[in-house]
Amino acid sequence: MSIPLEDLFNDVIAKSMRGLGLSDADLTAKSGASAEAIAAAKSGAVDDAVLLKIAPHLNLHGPSLATMAHNAWKPADLSLPGLAQFNTTYHDMTVNAYLVWDAETKNAVAFDTGADAGPMIDFIEKHGLNLSLIFLTHTHPDHIMDLAKLSADGAVTVFVHAREACAGAKTFELGETESWESGGLKIEPRSTWGHSKGGITYVVSGLSKPVAIVGDALFASSMGGGMVSFSDALATNRKEIFTLPDHTVLCPGHGPLTTVGEEKAHNPFYPEFKSHT
Repeated sequence: MSIPLEDLFNDVIAKSMRGLGLSDADLTAKSGASAEAIAAAKSGAVDDAVLLKIAPHLNLHGPSLATMAHNAWKPADLSLPGLAQFNTTYHDMTVNAYLVWDAETKNAVAFDTGADAGPMIDFIEKHGLNLSLIFLTHTHPDHIMDLAKLSADGAVTVFVHAREACAGAKTFELGETESWESGGLKIEPRSTWGHSKGGITYVVSGLSKPVAIVGDALFASSMGGGMVSFSDALATNRKEIFTLPDHTVLCPGHGPLTTVGEEKAHNPFYPEFKSHT
């Protein structure tokens, strides 16, 4: 199943304007683009000249934004043994949850539940896996909707950062918890808060490539809304995600799988990684 990008180019514009606290009038004054042109871009009108004019004032990479507007890029399809993505419907959107497992021990670890944990549970049973731990990237309802069913009402231990304590989960603090191990897997938590107050990226080693389950911190060609702190959402992504090796597989809460290298090359929110030639 091919999952489309979570955001359109005008979603990126809206997120940046909201995060920076810029009105249409502010952006007009800064960029020289007309109010009408900015309103049209926010409504989805594709005009490369306008996008390239406003992007620097939104701290966005203009060419990447224009590429999004023309639907000219999506990350290469990824398949990694020991990693499964589950995409379920929540109201008018879809949400991802993930399963990572060690082929030798059959120990599996789940990340979030999505709207319906049924497909993941079926997969676990079909492949003879043992679900040993569940980790929550954050506690927005679409990501934990089916926690009771996936954890079998608490029979499987669930972890969440202490800033987002929720029923049915044990809390942890960064610093006192360096990592967990399950079979041949090692799971390291990294703080990527900003979209939510206790957002965590989990870096998993033990497969043929490193994997980072990023929740809503980052999407292919976009990022979460930075609803708690836009500046911290950007900064924690830079510090904790973009410092990972380029071949690290990124597992977002919405949209397709991607990699650190792909996001460096194509994500408009991170212009510093792009070629300036």
